[in-house]
Amino acid sequence: MSVTYEVVDGVAWLTIDRPEARNALSREVCDGLWEGTHRFVADGSAAVLVLTGAGDRAFCAGGDLKEMAATSLEIPPPDFLPQFGRNVDVPKPTIAAVNGVAYGGGFLLAQQCDLVVAADRARFAVSEVKVGRGSPWAAPLSWLVPPRIAMEILLTGDPFDAHRAQAYGLVNHVVPAGELRAHTQALAERIAANAPLSVKAAKRTAYLSRPDVYDRAEEIWAPVYLSQDAQEGPAAFRDKRTPIWKGR
Repeated sequence: MSVTYEVVDGVAWLTIDRPEARNALSREVCDGLWEGTHRFVADGSAAVLVLTGAGDRAFCAGGDLKEMAATSLEIPPPDFLPQFGRNVDVPKPTIAAVNGVAYGGGFLLAQQCDLVVAADRARFAVSEVKVGRGSPWAAPLSWLVPPRIAMEILLTGDPFDAHRAQAYGLVNHVVPAGELRAHTQALAERIAANAPLSVKAAKRTAYLSRPDVYDRAEEIWAPVYLSQDAQEGPAAFRDKRTPIWKGR
């Protein structure tokens, strides 16, 4: 299985288990994330969800570019993968335990969680501009970080480390890699020990001021997804060469 689900003392651990591919988002992984998300929402024994990746290199390196090149993926369908609070309602709290790189779709998954705990070796990037793909899902970024920081993250696609992510406000805690699971479990258990109705209401209250900008972002990014460059990026990755951008 590419995604596993286990409950430990009221905390559900949803793990992308594809370390040989840096936990990239293949179709199988996306299906597993959907199954695990629905299972958590319905699971009365789990009060908090922790999303993480297997291995010591990657939380999730983003979309599977080789698979995208093979399928000539254009605009991802709305249900391509679960985006908590956008295409699936997850009323209980969620935590991303970021154990390594969180690039592209991996950044998306961490961003959509309510809290983020990162290993000190973790790195983050909205890397779509480097491969000609789109990031309409990053529309709330200016709500999470100062606008000029969001602009730099989106325009450069450059990775930044866990301590910078914490300084930006994207990460709650940075811990040594060997302590990530224990620290995240303890944080989740503190949340799980609270009154469940109060916790759910607190989560909804925190998102009241979040802008609903996804529809406009989808319009902006549609021509990018449909461009020749959007196919060139994954093809260049597959062929291990530098992409040749045409701007069309």
